[in-house]
Amino acid sequence: MKNKIIITVAILISVAALSRLALPTALHKAGLHPDYNGPRYDIAAGKKALIIGSNHATLNAPGKTDGDATGVAISEISHPYYSFLEAGMQVDVASINGGNIPVDPMSLKFFIISEHDERYLEDPTLQAKMQNSLAVANLDMRQYDVVFIAGGWGAAYDLGYSPELASKISEAYYAEHQPVIAGVCHGVLGLINAKDRDGHLLIAGRRMTGVTDKQIKELGVAITPLHPETELKKAGAKFEAKTAFRDFFATHVVVDDEKRFVTGQNQNSGLEAAHKVLMLLAQK
Repeated sequence: MKNKIIITVAILISVAALSRLALPTALHKAGLHPDYNGPRYDIAAGKKALIIGSNHATLNAPGKTDGDATGVAISEISHPYYSFLEAGMQVDVASINGGNIPVDPMSLKFFIISEHDERYLEDPTLQAKMQNSLAVANLDMRQYDVVFIAGGWGAAYDLGYSPELASKISEAYYAEHQPVIAGVCHGVLGLINAKDRDGHLLIAGRRMTGVTDKQIKELGVAITPLHPETELKKAGAKFEAKTAFRDFFATHVVVDDEKRFVTGQNQNSGLEAAHKVLMLLAQK
């Protein structure tokens, strides 16, 4: 009897171990965090990127303050951050209020975490930048060649409501050196209220993507106050996206016709979006 119990326990442990190894591979093959196999670009010395994240840490319903922990989907910072760093750029990190950018704990689960995310966990420099992020209102956008806005559920609560961020996006757009402006997932909400010099919404008429309403419904997070597909369409953007059996496994990246904006559909799109940004910089 004792031997049978030991054998049974050993089998269960083996099955659990195999499942732990197999699940991340299966999700990756289904579309989660796809590899980037396109061209690589070295950027001229002295170029500088800014990554903006959310300060919001709770997945709460409207009018409520309690809920599950949320924040930025870490890959939406780690993927562009290390892509820009490896291309030779300096990278700053900012948020609406400055200070801590919370990380959604779900994005660090063993079956979701990417290689770039694992690098973040071992990188005290990036961790410090996220814990002591710059406040958007204090930024001089003339310093940056790239402005990249990360998403995650937290971004639904602050990016689209910040007049300071909207103003800074307009400032970046009209900067003499014409920085590339990018956003992925809910990060595109940081673009919806930026205006041109005539007072019109800056993204109206531009091809863009972001998290689909379908993905939000499938993941059961419709309680978030702003949904990218809906809000981009309201702002007059020409919304486009890819779909899958679950949109969590889809990805799509769009470069607008003017080649000033790069947008990525969701958490799977950050790596390709970052390299599209580098492509535009290299072409200048």
